[in-house]
Amino acid sequence: MLQLKSIGTPLVLALALFAMSGCDQAEKSAQQMLDQAAESAKQAIDKTNDAAQQALSDAIGGDGGKAKTEDDKKDTQDI
Repeated sequence: MLQLKSIGTPLVLALALFAMSGCDQAEKSAQQMLDQAAESAKQAIDKTNDAAQQALSDAIGGDGGKAKTEDDKKDTQDI
């Protein structure tokens, strides 16, 4: 009976170590997946921003910036 206990303790410790190393691998894998998801989301946001900027530029047109500055000058008073 004593031999069974002396073999059982290292066996339990070895299984615990294997389980912990498996958890570390799972954590690393999950972290990689989260990093990839974050990068994909960032790219999607950047593309959406670029498309919105382009649509705004197209809607305003090339003279839109000049018209706004001219309107700003009309609203101010000379002292």
